[in-house]
Amino acid sequence: MSAPARFDRGHTDDLMSFLAASPTPYHAVANAAARLEKAGFRQVAETDAWDGTSGGKYVLRGGAIVAWYVPEGAAAHTPFRVVGAHTDSPNLRVKPRPDTGAHGWRQIAVEIYGGPLMNSWLDRDLGLAGRLSLRDGTTRLVDVDRPLLRVPQLAIHMDRNVSADGLKLDKQRHLQPVWGLGDTVRDGDLIAFLEDEAGLARGEVTGWDLMTHSVEPPAYLGRDQELVAGPRMDNLLSVHAGTAALAAVATSGGDLPYLPVLAAFDHEETGSQSDTGADGPLLGSVLERSVFARGGTYEDRARAFAGTVCLSSDTGHAVHPNYAERHDPTHHPRVNGGPILKVNVNNRYATDGSGRAVFATACEKAGVPFQTFVSNNSMPCGTTIGPITAARHGISTVDIGVAILSMHSARELCGAEDPHLLANALGSFLQP
Repeated sequence: MSAPARFDRGHTDDLMSFLAASPTPYHAVANAAARLEKAGFRQVAETDAWDGTSGGKYVLRGGAIVAWYVPEGAAAHTPFRVVGAHTDSPNLRVKPRPDTGAHGWRQIAVEIYGGPLMNSWLDRDLGLAGRLSLRDGTTRLVDVDRPLLRVPQLAIHMDRNVSADGLKLDKQRHLQPVWGLGDTVRDGDLIAFLEDEAGLARGEVTGWDLMTHSVEPPAYLGRDQELVAGPRMDNLLSVHAGTAALAAVATSGGDLPYLPVLAAFDHEETGSQSDTGADGPLLGSVLERSVFARGGTYEDRARAFAGTVCLSSDTGHAVHPNYAERHDPTHHPRVNGGPILKVNVNNRYATDGSGRAVFATACEKAGVPFQTFVSNNSMPCGTTIGPITAARHGISTVDIGVAILSMHSARELCGAEDPHLLANALGSFLQP
């Protein structure tokens, strides 16, 4: 059965391709950069002197990207409109000494990254991807996108009470995946295997940042294919929408009272405190250098930041049909109901009334419906890069996103219409 015609299937198809091609933050920013290059953006190095020319530019740093567009004749004090997101997702990451095993099984030693739903990684065919650091100082992306690893669950015959008492997993003992057979553990086997996969000589790899991913591709789901199931929607869905919105604004040719920006950070799932995280200096450095490259002063920088607004776009919680009592009784966001405005008076989200007005105006202009999310008072809510961005840079920030189910699972679920609705709202925000 074909997908319903009421949403832009082309955008959702492209999101699914983006998710499948981006198993790690490093792949995600490379794919975002490639899309921006097609829209006329060019990469600038942080170690080079920057010029004040107009056009689209971007900086890559590890698993983060900051891209911005300077309209012709933009004044140095022109404020920014920032779409903020993050590129990382909870998963299993390879330890520094990866080769291990026992009882005739060859295994890979992994560490838990972020807060995954650990049961969702059991009995699932896993690939391995990431960044290899080479002896000559360069890096190489690698992606083994085929069944390579598996974390086997204990048979119910050996855990008779699991269905009644619930699954209990020890993070150290129960989540090490198998990838072969053998009684002898040989140090260097995994890296040698990846050198072969990447077409590198043996001994060329001196460092690595590797992580597992489900090899099951994203797919439409449901009677009318009104849902999408796939990995890493938290938060590559927002990275994809922000990239599409920035590229569209940069190629539209319209007047821009603001400089549109996309900032996609790494390490949000672990607190954002890194040189590529939202709690680091990356965004502030890029925005300041953009001001100064156009001949601005510190006064121009202060004026620009004072007028800047950031939409922190991250996934949120759709009402769960089996656990509706876990949600606030008067706030039940639904999938395909449009993006959600996330509110928490204890500043776990950065939204206030003024921010709501900015987002409402953007959605109204784009013809996009939106919803509101607050947590049940009995349950503390998560947080985002929103409060961090607001506090670190003194920038007015609003928390928004798309409502999904199964957040932090190896495979999440969203509405097929919502990704395009979010991209339209972000485009309207960037080009008011």
